Parts: sequence; structure tokens; C-alpha cells
Amino acid sequence: MTSHDDDLLTALRERMVRSQLRGRGVCDPRVLDAMARVPRHEFTHERDREQAYEDYPLPIGEEQTISQPFIVALMLELLDLKPTDKVLEVGTGSGYVTALLAEMAAQVISIERHATLAERAREVLQRLGYRNVTVLVGDGSQGFEPSAPYNAILVSAAAAAVPAPLSTQLAEGGRMVIPVGPAEAQQLQLVRRENSQIRTTLREACRFVPLISDKAYS
Repeated sequence: MTSHDDDLLTALRERMVRSQLRGRGVCDPRVLDAMARVPRHEFTHERDREQAYEDYPLPIGEEQTISQPFIVALMLELLDLKPTDKVLEVGTGSGYVTALLAEMAAQVISIERHATLAERAREVLQRLGYRNVTVLVGDGSQGFEPSAPYNAILVSAAAAAVPAPLSTQLAEGGRMVIPVGPAEAQQLQLVRRENSQIRTTLREACRFVPLISDKAYS
């Protein structure tokens, strides 16, 4: 890649943050800063690099996608991450959101069902210098009990209902963002643990690939 290519991609990323995110109401400075730093094109196929900063999902293999930037920014803003947070990500996919989480939190545990995607994400994350990330292969709907509880959980795939293990692995004061609903369309849910009680707020409509799990869709 030439310096001209680098300059073009940087300009496209800056435009993404300015018009697609800040221009549509995303205002958390830590979210905007992270999305301005992380090179989304590194997590896409080579053929899709010039489209990497457009506001739509792109295929990454295994019938999975890298989510559109706006919905990613919205989910991150809802999570209200702190620099000291430990985060569980369900659905590593390309590793792009994993990198954003790593920019904003102290530790990220990410679970991916497809071993090929997990390995590719590990390679890119390592090459870009992220050292506070662990990518595991497994059923993300079960969470990862050995590292629980988590201050935040981000689920990047749709479920028919919130998987119970994820709610139980939220720390007191913890937040989870997850798309919930039928396979063809969902609604983001913000789930909080407050005073040992689970409280849920319905948010924006969305559409994600399904969570691959016996506990998701039949």
C-alpha cells in the first residue's frame, strides 16, 4: 500500500467519524476518538478496502459480516465504557469491534464460534499491537465464566432472547448491549445489573447475523 493509499483511507475514516457518526448524533468523545484511530480497512477483505468507511456491513467470510460503523458506535456509546472496565465480547467476527473495545477498556475477552475468523482476528489484532485482548473459540451465548464478572458485555449477533448466562456474568453496575428479536429484524437492548436486579431498556431497531448457538435460534 502506498502513502497515497494511506492518506486516502485516513481521509475516508475522518469523514466517517465526522458525517456518519458525529453528524448523526454520536457524541461520546471516547467512542469517536477510538473510531478515528482504529483502521477499519485492516479488518476487511482487500477487495473491500475502499468501501471500509461506508456506512454498511461488509462480508468477512463464514456468512458473517463486519457491522456498519454507525450501529457499532451506537452500541459502544450505550455501553458507557470506562478505562478500567473488563469487557466480554460475543462474536469477534473480523476483530474490528474488539479493537475498538481494546482502545476504550482495560481488558477484552472475545468469543468467536468460527475458528477461521477467530484466528484471522487474532493475527490482525496482534499486528496492530493490541495486547489487552484474548480471542477464544466457543459458544458466546454461554459467556466465559472463568473471567466473570464483566463490567460490560457487547453481543455482536442477534438472539431470540437474552442468554441467561450472559446476564449472570454481569458485574454489579455492569451493562450489556445485545440485539434481540426474530431473525429478520431486531431491537437493541441495554441490560443493566443494578442492586442485584436486571433492568432492560429497549433501544434502536437493527439487523444482525444470528448468534450461532443452541440457545439462540432453533
